[in-house]
Amino acid sequence: MSKIRPIPHVPSAALKSVSSPWPFAQWGMDIVGPLPAAPAQKKFLLVATDYFSKWVEAEAYASIKDKDVTKFVWKNIVCRFGIPQIIIADNGPQFDSIAFRNFCSELNIRNSYSTPRYPQSNGQAEATNKTLINALKKRLEQAKGKWVEELPGVLWAYRTTPGRPTGNTPFALTYGMDAVIPTEIGLPTIRTDAAKQKDANTELGRNLDWADEVRESASIRMADYQQRASAHYNRKVRPRNFKNGTLVLRKVFENTAEVGAGKFQANWEGPYIVSKANENGAYHLQKLDGTPLLRPWNVFNLKQYYQ
Repeated sequence: MSKIRPIPHVPSAALKSVSSPWPFAQWGMDIVGPLPAAPAQKKFLLVATDYFSKWVEAEAYASIKDKDVTKFVWKNIVCRFGIPQIIIADNGPQFDSIAFRNFCSELNIRNSYSTPRYPQSNGQAEATNKTLINALKKRLEQAKGKWVEELPGVLWAYRTTPGRPTGNTPFALTYGMDAVIPTEIGLPTIRTDAAKQKDANTELGRNLDWADEVRESASIRMADYQQRASAHYNRKVRPRNFKNGTLVLRKVFENTAEVGAGKFQANWEGPYIVSKANENGAYHLQKLDGTPLLRPWNVFNLKQYYQ
């Protein structure tokens, strides 16, 4: 009976916010798709988000392999913003291949992987993906195959829109000044007029001072935002903990469902044995014969097995 019981939707582990010490030290990466086929059969987005500034890089592909991820990181992250400390991604083969791991190791980049079937553990990438897809939907309406053409405009809008956690735009936190938007081209503004009149070195010094101030302010505001978000989420948590050796069931997903079971498919599969617990609420499991599962699983997708 344990395997057919309903799946609970109440969080079972406290939310731990992930923050970055400075711009471009930590990036979250993810793949979005498949999307409606565009020219050259492009239907996937490779997205990277800086955890501090919320700056986003994204490119469209027909398919995404580990070599594409490697080239993307080199061109869009390393060559533009320097070598990051950490790249957080899911357990997809594109991010977990030997080739990509070796590339990161050579640059002293640490790979961190979110637990399978628990997108909250790479929350920054998931939040960015949702925003980009919603923006593309608003732009396209019926012309869904033109999303690749609209992508640069969507990225520009995202980069120049103030974010709630930081109170500033990704552009300002990245470059130390606000972007000159189209309305400032034809119509003089205080900023563009001042830039023509002032000495360039003086203006540069002012912008550099402003950049430090706005980044410090954004860091404080983001920490406060994350603390309040965690407190709100954690009020709903009903903790579940498992000791080593405990028998547990794992939630059934589409790719693990029994073929032909249809509506009679059990909600849980197993049992498995808990072999190790991580601090982030994930557990390493093994089969009853001692064979370990490849990845740790979040407690949200597990429940204790009663014989």
